[in-house]
Amino acid sequence: MGTVRPGGVAPRTPEDIWTKEKDRDLADYIETARRVIETEAAGLAQLAEGLGPDFTRAVEVILAAKGRVIVSGMGKSGHIGRKLAATLASTGTPAQFVHPAEASHGDLGMVTESDVAIVLSNSGETPELADLIAHTRRFSIPLIGVASRPESTLLRQADVALVLPAATEACGTGIVPTTSTTMTLALGDALAVALMEHRKFTPEHFRTFHPGGKLGARLAKVGDLMHEDMPLVAEDAPMADVLLVMSQMGFGVAGVTDAAGLLVGIVTDGDLRRHMDGLLTHSAGEVMTANPRTIDPAALAEAALAEMQSRKITTLFAVRDGRPGGILHIHDCLRAGIV
Repeated sequence: MGTVRPGGVAPRTPEDIWTKEKDRDLADYIETARRVIETEAAGLAQLAEGLGPDFTRAVEVILAAKGRVIVSGMGKSGHIGRKLAATLASTGTPAQFVHPAEASHGDLGMVTESDVAIVLSNSGETPELADLIAHTRRFSIPLIGVASRPESTLLRQADVALVLPAATEACGTGIVPTTSTTMTLALGDALAVALMEHRKFTPEHFRTFHPGGKLGARLAKVGDLMHEDMPLVAEDAPMADVLLVMSQMGFGVAGVTDAAGLLVGIVTDGDLRRHMDGLLTHSAGEVMTANPRTIDPAALAEAALAEMQSRKITTLFAVRDGRPGGILHIHDCLRAGIV
C-alpha cells in the first residue's frame, strides 16, 4: 500500500493507472464500434432510398435466364460474390461463383450464352474483370454490373447498372472497403429474396438445397423422422396383449385402432395407472384415452416437437385421413438436432 499523503489522499498506484487506462480504451473501442455500425447503417439507408427501375430490370433479367447466374468479383467484392452465389443457389436460383483471374485462364468456358452474369466491383475499374466483361459482350450474355461509379467501365458496359450510393466508408480514411461491401452484400440479399418471393420459394424447397446443419434439421418433416413400425392394437384387444406390445416396441404407448384401421385412441402409462385396479380385466378400448393428439406426416418436425413440449408428452402418432402412418418420439427430434 502507498503512503497516505497529507490530507488523507493515497497516491495513485500503477494498478490504478492501468485500470483507468484500460477503462478508457474499452470506452474508445465501443465508441469506434458504434461509429462503424452507424456509418454502415446510414449507407444501407441511402441504398434503400436509391433503389429504382434498374433493380426491377435486374430481377427480370435473372428470371429470363435459362441457365445459371454467374457471379464474379475480385478481392473483397469476390468474397461478397461468393456469398451471393451461395444465397442464390440455396433459394432456387442456380448460381456459381467464377473467380475473374481463373476466368482468364480457362474458366470462361463455364460462362455460356444461356447464363446471366453479375459482376461486382466498388470502383468498376478492376483490371482482372476485363476478360470476363469482354466475354459477356462477345457472346451477348446479359451483364448486371454493381459498382459505385456510374461512369466506370463496368457500368458503362453492363446491360443493367446497379449503382451503389456515394456513402462514407466506415474506416474513417475512405480507403478500406467497409460500408461499400456491406451495401453490396445487402443488395445481393435483396436480389435473392426478390427472386425467392417471385418463385414462391417455401421452407420445404429450401430444405431440398440445405439438408444439413441446424437449419436443415429445423426443416425436417415428421415423415422423415417417424417410425413406420408402430405399437398398434385393436380396440377389443385384452390389456395383457396391450402391455406386451407396449413392452416390445419401447415407445411407452400403444395406438388403438377400430375395425376400419382408424386411430381412435392411445394407451399411455398414465392410463395404466388410472386403471391399475383390475387392469387385466379390461380391453384396450376401455382403458385408452380417446381422440389423442396427432400430427400430419407432412408437418415440420419442429412443429411436432413444440406440440410434444407444450402438452408434456413424449410421442405423437403421424396420421393422415385418420389412419396412422408412423410414430414420432421426442428423442427422434433431439437426435436430429431439433431443439
